This record gives sequence, structure tokens and C-alpha cells, in this order.
Amino acid sequence: MNKPLAFRIRPKTLKDIIGQEDLVGENGFLTNSVKAETPISFILYGPPGTGKTTIAEAYANSLKAHTIKLNAVTSNKKDIEQAILEAKLYPTTIVIIDEIHRINKDKQDILLPYVENGTIFLIGATTANPYISINRAIRSRVHLLEVKTLTTSDIVTGLKRAIENKDGYDNKLKIDDASLEYIAKSSGGDFRFALNYLEILSISFKNQEITIDKTKTVLKVSNLITDKDEDGHYDSVSALQKSIRGQDVNAALYYAARLLISGDLESLTRRLLVTAYEDIGIANPQACMRTKIAIDSALTVGLPEAVIPISVAIVDLCLSPHSKTACLSMYKAMDAAKDMPLPVLDYLKYTPVNVAEEDKYPYDLPSVWPYLQYLPEALKDAKFYLLNKNASSSYEKALNDNYLKISNIIRSSNIREVKKKHSN
Repeated sequence: MNKPLAFRIRPKTLKDIIGQEDLVGENGFLTNSVKAETPISFILYGPPGTGKTTIAEAYANSLKAHTIKLNAVTSNKKDIEQAILEAKLYPTTIVIIDEIHRINKDKQDILLPYVENGTIFLIGATTANPYISINRAIRSRVHLLEVKTLTTSDIVTGLKRAIENKDGYDNKLKIDDASLEYIAKSSGGDFRFALNYLEILSISFKNQEITIDKTKTVLKVSNLITDKDEDGHYDSVSALQKSIRGQDVNAALYYAARLLISGDLESLTRRLLVTAYEDIGIANPQACMRTKIAIDSALTVGLPEAVIPISVAIVDLCLSPHSKTACLSMYKAMDAAKDMPLPVLDYLKYTPVNVAEEDKYPYDLPSVWPYLQYLPEALKDAKFYLLNKNASSSYEKALNDNYLKISNIIRSSNIREVKKKHSN
């Protein structure tokens, strides 16, 4: 029985890798390391199917180093201790650890001193962001190398190599260029997905020439890069909000579609609500309310019907007037509150102690309220509200006009004098 195509044509050396020119190209970082015969420890991070483990193994092969492969999830402490003992028998040992972001502290404690003294050279592979998921102790001892999503051109090149490779199809598979382009575009930058797709086609249409029409009958849904545990998910959520902020309704619908197809209604609705209040805000409070209603409706009906109210909310938010004034003003006030945690003025306290009746807050004199000082003395002239001079909505313009009017009022903490002057 034949082994999977992806396994059969797995690159043996760095020069066999497709894409990733900055790492494995003629003057790539890892290529130069091999040329200098100077092994290094590093962590490869990037989306699934971009060749992280393949690069790690090809690097070790290129250096002709003794290689030990482990998995952070399935390998226990004994496996790692055994790897250390084995490494001491060879002049150069590379330990490759898949899913390295899942390695726990006990395993790290065993590895760290041997990475530091060069007994082993550690290569990790992960789909997670290492700046968030990898322990600082490991990060400080390795290089962090990003493996980027493969381009359509890269994947087409890789597919053609698979067809030509004697361990692949040895030029016996007939498929048109349009089909290769379609596979590449459908793969979402995942070369393993593309190879699996090609293999299914070769089985489905054995001894036949594969055309674009035949190719399209096999794949119904493209490979999505929005798994909830992967960076692609967070990238889609981030791109959605930025697209709404930039009022690009087409882009916003596209990124929302990716999340919906992957079934992640929860993240989508949460981000839409945040976006409504952060980026549209006081420019269109009604849009914020409508978004909340749309989200409630979507969660009530669930997928697939949830797509309908979600689509309304996205279009509404994208094409609405925008204003970040409210949230930016709040952030400015929070910075001041952190830097200057000042006491509340006595007459504003819930239960003021030892305050004369004349100096107490006048609950019964609403005519006095606008003239009182509410900020602490050291901040009495502070301005946190960021007036949006480019306000585009009539509602925000009305708020601005009212703010300017109120700003002309002279406020005072001398409550007795204010009462005398402004009591009706």
C-alpha cells in the first residue's frame, strides 16, 4: 500500500523546500547556518501546512546531525530524559519538538540547561504566536522564525514538483494548469491540504486527464484558516473590526464569512458588539442598539439562519458614520485615574463626615448642579473628552455643541458661594 503523497515527497534538504526564501533561499538565515556548519536553536511558528516540521527535519538533514523527534503533548519526562542521554553520545544532536507551545514547565526544566550548554540544539514547531504562548525561559535561548503562509504561486510550484517527482507521480498524472491554480487558491496557503486534494483527484480520476470541471466536483469547501486555537482565527477577528473601522463593507463581509463558515458565531458576535461601541459610538448610537438586537436574534436562531441578522449588522456598521471619541476619551480618563488617584471632594461623597450643612451637596437645588466642580482640585481644569471637530453625524454635532456650551460654565468647589449665587 502506498504511503500518503505528502509523506512520499517530503523534502530531504533545505533546497527542496518551496517558498520561505528568507529562511531557506540561497541567502536565507537557515541556509547560511548550514553553509557555516553552525547549528542553532530556533522555534518555527506559522499557519498549518506551511512546512514548519519539514523545514526542521530538512535543516537537521542538511547539517547531517543526529535527530530526535518529540511531541510536547505525547512525549513525557522520561522521553525527554532519554533524548538527553542519547544526545550525549553524538557531537551534534538536534531535538525537534512539535506543538512546542504545549510543553509544560517540568519538561522545560529538563531541557533548558542542555539547550544552553549546547548538548542539544532545540527546534520547535508551533501554530501559536510564540510571543504569547512560549515560556520566556525558552524564548530567551532560541531564535524565533516566522514561517509565512505560502502563496498561490508557491503551492502551484510544489504541486508540479509532486507530479514530476519519481516518489510522487513520476509525470504520470495528467492535470491542467487551471486545476492546479484552483487547488492552490482553495488551500488557504496550506500545502499539505493541496497535496491531499491532488491525491484525492488522482484516485477519483485514475488514468484520466484531470480538468478544472472534474477538480471542482471533488472539493466543496475551501480550506479555512480560522480554527479557534490558531492565529488565523484571531487574525480574521482582527481584520473584521479593522475593515468595519475603515468602512470597507466588502472586506468586512468576507472576514465575517470566514468566521461564520468555521461556525464561530460566539467570537463574531462579541467582536461586532465591541466594534459598534468602539468605532461607531456616539456618531450613531442607534446603530449600536441595532447591532445588539441583531446579535440577540442571531444567537436565538443559531446557525445557519444567524447569517441573516449578522449580515444586516455588518452592513449597517460599515456604512454608518464613525466616531471613536467616547472610548478614546474614556481611555484618557483612565490614564489620569491611574496616575492621579485623588480623593473625592467632600460634598460628592456618599456619606460625608464632619461637613457643615451649608457645605453639603444640594439635592434640592438642581439650578446649582451645573456650577459645581466635580473633578478633584488638582484636576479641576482637566479635559478628557476629545472633541471631534470632524463629526459627520447630526447627533455627534449636537453633542459637541452642547459640550462647548457647557465648557463655558465657570465651576467652583466653594459650594456655599455657588448656592448663594445660583439658587433660585
